[in-house]
Amino acid sequence: MPYYPKHKVRIVTAASLFDGHDAAINIMRRIMQSKGAEIIHLGHNRSVAEIVECAIEEDAQGIAITSYQGGHVEFFKYMKDLLVENGCGHIKIFGGGGGTILPSEVRELHNYGITRIYSPDDGRKMGLEGMIEDVVKNCDFAVNGNLSISGELKLEEVKDIRFIARAISHAENGQEFDKLLLPIANNESGKKISPVLGITGTGGAGKSSVTDEIVRRFLYTYTDKTVAVISVDPSKKKTGGALLGDRIRMNSIHSGRAYMRSLATRESDIALSKHVQEAIDIVRAAGFDFIILESAGVGQSDASILDYCDVSMYVMTPEYGAASQLEKINMLDYADVICLNKFDKAGALDALMEVRKQYKRNNALWTAMDEELPIVGTTASKFNDEGVNKLFIKIIKAVEAKTNTTFGQQKLEATEINQSISSFIVPPNRVRYLSEIAETSRTYQNWVNEQAALASKLYKIEGTIEALKELGTDGTPENLETAKQRFAEQLSINCSKLLKHWPEVVKKYNADFFEYEVRDKVIKQPLTTTSLSGTRIPKVVLG
Repeated sequence: MPYYPKHKVRIVTAASLFDGHDAAINIMRRIMQSKGAEIIHLGHNRSVAEIVECAIEEDAQGIAITSYQGGHVEFFKYMKDLLVENGCGHIKIFGGGGGTILPSEVRELHNYGITRIYSPDDGRKMGLEGMIEDVVKNCDFAVNGNLSISGELKLEEVKDIRFIARAISHAENGQEFDKLLLPIANNESGKKISPVLGITGTGGAGKSSVTDEIVRRFLYTYTDKTVAVISVDPSKKKTGGALLGDRIRMNSIHSGRAYMRSLATRESDIALSKHVQEAIDIVRAAGFDFIILESAGVGQSDASILDYCDVSMYVMTPEYGAASQLEKINMLDYADVICLNKFDKAGALDALMEVRKQYKRNNALWTAMDEELPIVGTTASKFNDEGVNKLFIKIIKAVEAKTNTTFGQQKLEATEINQSISSFIVPPNRVRYLSEIAETSRTYQNWVNEQAALASKLYKIEGTIEALKELGTDGTPENLETAKQRFAEQLSINCSKLLKHWPEVVKKYNADFFEYEVRDKVIKQPLTTTSLSGTRIPKVVLG
């Protein structure tokens, strides 16, 4: 009988550092999701510090890693040590690496405290689904008060992320969490305002990438401030599992001043978990200066994020369909800032014009200038994108205006003045450059094949003419001479020269040395080598 967990199981999955082979872990985590597990997926090439920090922040029961890079013993041992050092030894570690992990190394890691390293023999005995069920079964335990948090947090974090993570887990599971807030409560948290930025938009619009860029700029601009990110992804209605994959795009949260927690909607019919407000209250009680709430992908009518945020931002792409579709998007009525991401796509400028028109109609801003509207075109995937720089400034100004909060006016002005205009690494008109290279290579190869075929035919005709002369036949058939002339005309000038001088090239490479002149000096390169038996072996053989 297939095994399904009794508790909400959260597992962090990744491929190890210097390992780009993520096909195996992707298959594993998909099966885990089908078993009802909530998977926080990090992707490939992840360090121990990143994985451990993620597991603690997400209050996961387990970590599942594939490692094919050869350093698995040190990698898994260091992971276990780091978890124990930070008082989180209850988090179980699972791993696999096919034949790269030897049986003796498997035993060594098991003895060290790694829960299970799966070998090819385990795959043959248990099957793929059996191994996954074993992982889920080992992680099927509650974290509601049954696990104590002890010892000092050794990670370089400004806040004790263990209590924050456990408090959010208690809230998700319907348990009291007030006592967990005592060790992390900030004395000034009741006095200051922690503004909430709500980010919503369609699935695939690049919300996580935009969020990552905003966090990066916030941490860079305000070096004494902290930020918390609460990200929501949908649960599968059929299995209850979820892919919490926003961390794949979040590269700037690996900072002591940043905290991130992924939430699954858990059967909620909206783009947000019903425990979002409790999660916001917890990170606010911990004293975070800025809170970002990112929703799951939404439809045209969804505006549920407005109930939880002070400032809202809608992220969309130029590929929304006909202009009439804009009239159906609820968030264009309410969003404080609109981000038109993937602005390098074809038709982006036309889309920006249409969105501006619709925003003016929705808000009766008939006389407003386009530059005054809170609508920015961005390319979040581009380094130091000018659009994202403008977007960040508009967001901070909107937050400060609506909440009477000041993060640091002087620093924002400096950022605005010194904002650098980035250039495209690959210009828009060259985005197909790899295709162009491949197409040029194929065209050249086809041309070479054609020229080689012509040269071969020309060689055969000349051979036939020579044979007829040797036989003493009177004259040469005119059709052969005509064919020879026609093929010779089709052969390119360069190819004709190469064929004409080919005997000279062969003669050069049959010599003992290849000689060429550089700055009036003759350079001699040996063209032969001598075997142990004294046989002269040419390095280059031409026919």
